[in-house]
Amino acid sequence: MAMVKKIGLLTGGGDCPGLNAVIRAVVKAALKDYQMEVVGALDGYEGLVFPDKTMPLGYEQVKGILPRGGTILGSSNRANPFAMQIEKRGKTVTEDRSADAVKRCRELGIEALIIVGGDGTLKIAQELKDKFGMKVVGVPKTIDNDLSATDVTFGFDTAVVTATEAVDKLHSTAESHHRVMFVELMGREAGWIALHSGMAGGADVILIPEIPYYIDKLIAKIERREKYGSKFSIVVVAEGAKPVGGVESVIDHPDQPWQLPRLGGAAQRVADEVSKLSRKDCRVTVLGHIQRGGSPSPFDRNLGTRLGVAAVNLVAQGGFGRMVCLRSRNIESVPLEEAVGKQKLVDPFGEMVMAARAIGIDFCSASDARE
Repeated sequence: MAMVKKIGLLTGGGDCPGLNAVIRAVVKAALKDYQMEVVGALDGYEGLVFPDKTMPLGYEQVKGILPRGGTILGSSNRANPFAMQIEKRGKTVTEDRSADAVKRCRELGIEALIIVGGDGTLKIAQELKDKFGMKVVGVPKTIDNDLSATDVTFGFDTAVVTATEAVDKLHSTAESHHRVMFVELMGREAGWIALHSGMAGGADVILIPEIPYYIDKLIAKIERREKYGSKFSIVVVAEGAKPVGGVESVIDHPDQPWQLPRLGGAAQRVADEVSKLSRKDCRVTVLGHIQRGGSPSPFDRNLGTRLGVAAVNLVAQGGFGRMVCLRSRNIESVPLEEAVGKQKLVDPFGEMVMAARAIGIDFCSASDARE
């Protein structure tokens, strides 16, 4: 088997801490161990469709990027070469430009692609493989930690650290003013960030998508705390949290079938109901994209580095159509088909939820017992 001489690298989907660690590792391992050239595609899949959106990646380009958040290549969670939005005569139209992406790779001499992204980005990678026979290797990335084929995704640990620091800081102001503080965290349909940061930050209540809540149980929890002398409460709300029999809060619906709804307003909805039904003084903090920013934690730097090196090794070994992953502390790989399309969600009866309940954290479900 002929050795690949030039690889393309792109970062798709939402940005997250640790992406630059992956880029740095791919470039260094490719150059040092295999003498492969690396070309970076800018702004996700846009870099493979539009001209002048690539850059050579060498030692100079990755110098000093390890502690930086975001991605030096740019990213996009709307760029899909199979349904690319193009401006034509003042109007936005949707076109299948996947063949152009493949053609562009050939023109640049790119023989294989390392694609870093979450479920949506990796589904597109699989489509490129299936339809055009593109040689692709995936690297899992999402702060939501909801990819089923890997134990954890880089970016998640940093997001949890950021969220925990916010919960910590809300304690003092909540206690000072005897308020109920609601903090809304990212995660979409998965409650991992809320669960981990809520436990670490000493939240009184955690509301996650996997465990629909009863508003009356939440109010009862707050009132019990007040009865026993705690005149404030901290409620961590995942953005996908929903009441029993209700739906998640959506602030923007997609204009393309492959795009996901934009979630938001979950914490405000809960706070409004609590305020109305109990006349408690409620305040809402939405952490938003702060969870995506900042310098990656040591764990995320190391995991991103390990995955980047493993991706290059997989290319060199001809292991295309696979995704590198972390399993039981080891870096392994799985077929892309196993890696996409199935979310890893919080088990409502799993050990971590049970541990949270054991120390008095309420999820406001039918399973929550009185303290």
